[in-house]
Amino acid sequence: MTDIAAMDRALRQAVESGAVPGVVALAGSRDATLYQAAFGTRGLGDATAMSLDTVFAIFSMTKAITSVAAMQLVEAGKLSLDGPLGALCPHLAAPQVLEGFDAAGQPRLRPARRPVTLRHLLTHTAGFSYNTWNPEVGRYQQAVAMPPSRSGKLAVLDMPLVFDPGERWEYGINTDWVGRVVEAAAGRPLPDVLREGVLAPLGMEDTAFLPGPAQRARRAGMHQRDAAGALAPLDWPINETPEFFGGGGGLYSSGPDYLRFTRMLLRGGALEGARVLRPETVALMGENHIGDLLMQPMRTAMPQFSNDFFPFPAVPKNWGLGFMRNITAVPGGRGAGSLAWAGLGNCYFWVDPAAGRSGVLLTQILPFGDKAVLDLLAAFEAAVYAH
Repeated sequence: MTDIAAMDRALRQAVESGAVPGVVALAGSRDATLYQAAFGTRGLGDATAMSLDTVFAIFSMTKAITSVAAMQLVEAGKLSLDGPLGALCPHLAAPQVLEGFDAAGQPRLRPARRPVTLRHLLTHTAGFSYNTWNPEVGRYQQAVAMPPSRSGKLAVLDMPLVFDPGERWEYGINTDWVGRVVEAAAGRPLPDVLREGVLAPLGMEDTAFLPGPAQRARRAGMHQRDAAGALAPLDWPINETPEFFGGGGGLYSSGPDYLRFTRMLLRGGALEGARVLRPETVALMGENHIGDLLMQPMRTAMPQFSNDFFPFPAVPKNWGLGFMRNITAVPGGRGAGSLAWAGLGNCYFWVDPAAGRSGVLLTQILPFGDKAVLDLLAAFEAAVYAH
């Protein structure tokens, strides 16, 4: 059973202390929603009460949904985990590796020693990175006058690798490339693929790249925390005309919607009569796919967007097909082999197949890895597993 009073208390105290303006949190099992609550307001200066149907920019929590769509195409025989991808996406046919910069500050590139595969992309071992956590990527973008990373321009994907595929783990734009691969293999735009294959079958009516008027009216405001810990509202407009939809971070969603997604995974790929994946595919996604490699600490190169991030530092972590995996149990929380990830605005989820539990916690605060939100997440998770 779960400690409902402890969950309420942790969430309420976070709001009353000013640690967060508002929060939505949910927990589920294979058979039911165990807990759902909203505390605080949708934003500083916005007196509208936070509600369960509040819509959030979920950023990289998009990755898990895109990964499921990719595995649907693997099931259908339209994609393979280890086959070449160049015929679908020419940029992946002959990837280049960034080796450094010459005396004039221009990038030095060489051909990659092996091809990029879908397995590499899904596990963040392809060699792609993010400028948020790798300063060499930011330097490359400046050297070639690349558009800003979050501009929605296709040119932002035209990045070299920072190591040869399969050599190590590094968080990067891999799932944006998964989205492009999915579009090419399915022959349809990514929003259509996700809606038809995942979102509509699961009843995720508030989840989309471009929210409709009803969802926009319920959107939570974004916030920025300064070095002293104070929060201020932050304008974060929706990009209405992107050149591509980011499979790695473009969705808006609500807590109840995302909990339905996690419960589908707990139930082996089906929820309320709708089958999204085969049970064996869900089990495959939850296995370790990076061998002896481990997830590494993410050291910030852009403090305005992210703090250093390395959850459960005493717990070793590797990667499944679209998810972080903790190899051993988290004391007082999720079990070994649980799947999880997060979104830039301090949104978090986990799926624990062994215990049959999942959780979602949503805020809209930058920078990522906010200590106050991580402390709240830990307290919430402990209450979910309390007996």
